[in-house]
Amino acid sequence: MNNMNPTFQASKYDSWFLSNVNILESEVLLIKHMLEPNPGKVLSIGCGSGLFEYILRTRYGLIIQDCVEPSEDMAKVAEYRGLNVRIGSAEELPFNDGVFDTVLLNGVLDYVNDDAKAIKEAYRVLKPGGHVVVADVIAEGAYGILYKLAEVLGDWSNPYISRIKPPNPYPIEYVKQAKWHTVDELMNLVKGAGFIIVKTMQTLTRHPKYSNNEVEYPIDGYDKGDYVAIKGWKP
Repeated sequence: MNNMNPTFQASKYDSWFLSNVNILESEVLLIKHMLEPNPGKVLSIGCGSGLFEYILRTRYGLIIQDCVEPSEDMAKVAEYRGLNVRIGSAEELPFNDGVFDTVLLNGVLDYVNDDAKAIKEAYRVLKPGGHVVVADVIAEGAYGILYKLAEVLGDWSNPYISRIKPPNPYPIEYVKQAKWHTVDELMNLVKGAGFIIVKTMQTLTRHPKYSNNEVEYPIDGYDKGDYVAIKGWKP
């Protein structure tokens, strides 16, 4: 994975989500629906500080025990939250073949150096009959377009973008390093690794300026949500 700006610590990652609690809950609900009814032994790739995994466990009883995370700073917080964390990259997972029932890549593919290899690694460590869940902000949605605009204009304080940005915008450090994928690109990556797509869901259907007004419940498909999840089955 790309190296994050060293000043971008786990506390800042958590701070953004905790300043946007309804966005966080909307995304957590999407992941919850994609992992149910029985995810089995789950690996979360690029879990960050383990915030999503902690909420899924404490609020919904979904246990994600294992994680791979490239940032040692993030990993320490994730371990504190109860995850077994190994330092590593999505492209070279430190696990044997066929270990997991489910692999979760939540917002990870924006930051890897080789997205196709990352999906193939997920396929490798899954048992036959296992599932991958890929969730991400999509390039063609309002979020993806707004993030790209912020990157091009330099930061959120630009006079034009400051008029249309959310009250607590996504940290510019992450925005500048991300590679936003379209839904078609994500679908092709999943299918290209050998998975059969069995489910898609979406959330965050409002303009980013208003996404945090209330929690959204996920809906099927990918025609209007800015955050999309794709579930693939390994034959």
